[in-house]
Amino acid sequence: MRTYFLLSIIPILGGTFALGHYLNETFWYLYLLEVPIFALGIRDTFQKQHTILRNYPVLGHFRYLLEEIRPEIQQYFIERFDDGRPFSREKRSVVYQRAKGEIDTSAFGTQHDLYESGTEWLEHSIITTKMDISEDRIKVGSDKCTKPYSCSRLNISAMSYGSLSKNAVMALNWGAQLGGFYHNTGEGSISSYHEKYKGDLVWQIGTGYFGCRDENGNFSEEMFKQKASLEQVKMIELKVSQGAKPGHGGLLPGKKVNEEIAKIRAVKVGEDVHSPSSHSAFSTPKELILFLDKLRDLSGGKPVGFKFCVGKKSEFYAICKAMLELGVYPDFITVDGAEGGTGAAPREFTNSLGTPLNDGLNFVNNTLIGCGLREHIKIIASGKIVDAFDMVRKFALGADICNSARAMMMAVGCIQALRCNSNDCPAGVATQDPSLYKFVDVTSKAKRVARYHKATLEELHHLCSAAGVTTIKCLKKQHIRRRLGPGEISSYRKIYPNFETNSLLDKSCEQRFQKLWDSTTAESFKTV
Repeated sequence: MRTYFLLSIIPILGGTFALGHYLNETFWYLYLLEVPIFALGIRDTFQKQHTILRNYPVLGHFRYLLEEIRPEIQQYFIERFDDGRPFSREKRSVVYQRAKGEIDTSAFGTQHDLYESGTEWLEHSIITTKMDISEDRIKVGSDKCTKPYSCSRLNISAMSYGSLSKNAVMALNWGAQLGGFYHNTGEGSISSYHEKYKGDLVWQIGTGYFGCRDENGNFSEEMFKQKASLEQVKMIELKVSQGAKPGHGGLLPGKKVNEEIAKIRAVKVGEDVHSPSSHSAFSTPKELILFLDKLRDLSGGKPVGFKFCVGKKSEFYAICKAMLELGVYPDFITVDGAEGGTGAAPREFTNSLGTPLNDGLNFVNNTLIGCGLREHIKIIASGKIVDAFDMVRKFALGADICNSARAMMMAVGCIQALRCNSNDCPAGVATQDPSLYKFVDVTSKAKRVARYHKATLEELHHLCSAAGVTTIKCLKKQHIRRRLGPGEISSYRKIYPNFETNSLLDKSCEQRFQKLWDSTTAESFKTV
């Protein structure tokens, strides 16, 4: 776009000059108007803070102008053109302001209607406290793990190189290195762009086994061991399913599959990459747990876990029974919500399949408590987590750690143009078009990622202090309130009931859950 700007503006300026001279200087006023526009375009082209302006000199300012329009006019545009956005204007503002280091406050009270059904809030205390800085991290690694990892409470969720541009990947990883948190590779495997800035990695392995597959697409122990031994790789995550398209497998549009990505993934250039909908390395609950145990051994004792979006509850019950019978369990479980996902997915899958994060998270936490495994396994929540209040809600429902994808993308410069699946992302974040991503300045964007992370954790401290809690574990369901309707308010504790420890084992659990538990077996994902 910069080249087009320069090539077009020069003849226009020259033509105006010649025309003005020919017509006795009548058109010199036009020339005077074009000079500042030309100067602005040159400035936009060579500044590094705003990718949109580098990709679209002069024209890009209209986008930033709309951001500055005052509330009444802005709301007019939002109501007509912004209803389908994944995040509200308020959520996007939180990320942009924190990433840029701008003032993170709002004027004239709340930005939403507190009397609207579904509104949630955190109960505060008259007696405030102070949360210790050590609460920002938590150790991941059971007694089966010889190389536990001290993990940040907020990290970068799974997004593959291929789905994201190389500049976006480098900015995210450098930001993770600066801020001391991890960067999940996504199922597209580890690229040189993940390795360049040495940020901590969680290597995600999907059904396509990219980065550790043989020529037939099956899991390769030798290739896995080679990459898993990298010092930069801190944990291994097996992707069983994901919130955007559970039961479908991954999809990388052929437009994004260049020679480099094809080499990393061992696929063909220019062809859509469809990951299988299920794994070939296992087919039963016991085989899944034993496969995870194998990954732990092959990695040299690093924490291993699996990611899934809750579907049939009986299948997770069966997995837990396999853990109990084998005496083997993962170090963590990542619960993905149906509302998650940043890339290409079939519309019906995105909108109509999978369990929302709050419900899935509560179910997983309750199940692990009910079968006596909770103390061994950390829970990671993933799905539309943007600010500290989002984190508080997930912690109250049982999460130990939160992952964020979209917010981290926005910190890099994503404007939610909803072009992730078309290879023409105007911000250069979700594209393999070098004319678009080359203007993503890695240095400045990495600093924004780190700033967003730091500011959000600081706000987490402030919220916990206001609620009168000193540790993340002290956040309980009764701290969160939800308006169910006019004059009707309830707490998470009533909306999402708790299981008692070992209640599934001693058969004291609620009958509907107990009946389902009794109908499952560690030998099969099907009920008996």
